[in-house]
Parts: sequence; C-alpha cells; structure tokens
Amino acid sequence: MSLSILSIQSHVAYGHVGNSAAVFPLQRIGCEVWPIHTVQFSSHAGYPGWRGRVFDAGLIDECVAGLEALGALARCDGVLSGYAGSPDTGEAILRALNRVRAHSRQAVYCCDPVLGDVGRGVYVGAGVAEFMRARALPAATILTPNHFELDLLSGAPATTLAGVRKALAVLHAQGPQTIVVTSLQLDETPADAIDTVASTASALWRLRTPRVSLAVNGAGDLLAALFLAHWLRTRSAPAALASAASSVYGVVAATARSDSRELDIVGAQDEFVRPSRTFAAEPA
Repeated sequence: MSLSILSIQSHVAYGHVGNSAAVFPLQRIGCEVWPIHTVQFSSHAGYPGWRGRVFDAGLIDECVAGLEALGALARCDGVLSGYAGSPDTGEAILRALNRVRAHSRQAVYCCDPVLGDVGRGVYVGAGVAEFMRARALPAATILTPNHFELDLLSGAPATTLAGVRKALAVLHAQGPQTIVVTSLQLDETPADAIDTVASTASALWRLRTPRVSLAVNGAGDLLAALFLAHWLRTRSAPAALASAASSVYGVVAATARSDSRELDIVGAQDEFVRPSRTFAAEPA
C-alpha cells in the first residue's frame, strides 16, 4: 500500500534526528514523504560547535500552500510532526493539518511531542509543553511521547504499569485515539530491558526489548515515523508497534556494533523491511 506522509520537524545535515531520522526509513518501506523542516542545524545540539537556525512559522505556511497548489494535499494519508521549538511553530503545524484535512478528511495526525527526556529535562522553549497539552493533543490521532513526556503531559508521573495506565487515561481524554510510550523504565522492567507500550481507549499492549548500552539520539523520531506508516497500513496498534519496534531495535543494535554516535540508518536499512529480530506486542 503506497502512502503519502507530510513530515514537519527538525533537520540536521550530520546525523539522524527529526526528518533526518524519518524520511529515508519511510521511503525505504515504500512511502512518499514530503518533509518540511522547522530548523536546519549542522548536527543535533549535543555536539560542540553546532551551527544553524530556526525557521519562522511562515515557512511552514508557504510550503504547505505550495503543496496545496500542486493538488498534493488530497493525496496525503498522514501528517507527522516532531520538534516544534516554539508555540508559533506548533500553530503552523496545526494550520498545515487543517489544510490537509480540508482536502483529505481521513488524514491521520501523528504527534511526537518532543519536549525533553530523562536526565536532560525540558529542552524546548517556553510555552511549548502547554501548547502540546492544550492544542496538539486534541488534534492528534496518534501520540508518541517518551516516558518523560508522558509524565510531563499527563501530570501523573508513572513508575509502574498501573501508573502508566492512569497517565494514559488522562491523555486519551484529551483526544488521541492511540498512544505509544517509548523508553519506559518501570519498577517491573528488568534492568537489562526497555519497555514500549501502545494504548487505545480499550486495550494496552507492552513490547519489551533488550537494553542496548548506547546513548544515541533519534530513536524516538524513527519509531514515531515507522509506527505511523505501519499503523496506516494495518490499523492495528499492536501490529504497528511490533513492526516499528523490531526495526528500531535492529538499527540501534547495529549502531552499537559500529561504535557510532549516530543511528546507522543507511548501513542497517534492511532492518526496515526485514528486521533481523522480531518482537511481539503482548496484552498488558
């Protein structure tokens, strides 16, 4: 099934985060991708000496208007958003979504609410978390927070699976039909493993993978992109989670073997179509 996805998020020249982590993997599994960048950096900001700039929200409006003039928006199956950086950029993303849905009513919105992470805290500008909570969540079909972002957005920090259920209920009540939480380290999670869960209003599934001893950026961006594509094809949260997480694990494991600081997206690209190891999402 051929899909067309509008992806609005950050971009780096070196490495793989944001659109640099999403576009090629989506293309590799047969999706047409229209990337619009919210920033253009030389690398992610964890590197010393990085350079680049944040684009103004009007650039998003202009690019979407151009796609609309081409008649492309009527063929859009999904909108994927990641790093926004400011509430103004977030509002531009929602305007883009509204233009897409004016032409393609069934278009799905997958919001990766990039706000922060455990150990780093919040790393976006003032007002972005509030924007995500008040504006993005009600519009989203799919939400893909990490553990830190789940706690922040729900206001209900979770250390157990029962706590995760409560936090998810808070977010589902705001609008998202499907929520995927990455990088979960709960009281019941073994020290050598990492949990990911997928939730709908009526069910919860957990997928557990071995922990890879590697600090790498972009894995969450990659999972959000792959989950959206697999969900669009299957309309099944557990099936999409199994496919996406298996591919991400394969890429991260390959990256660890290559001793790289950046996801080995090109070298391990077969993991997107034929994961070397598969994991199942089990009812939780």
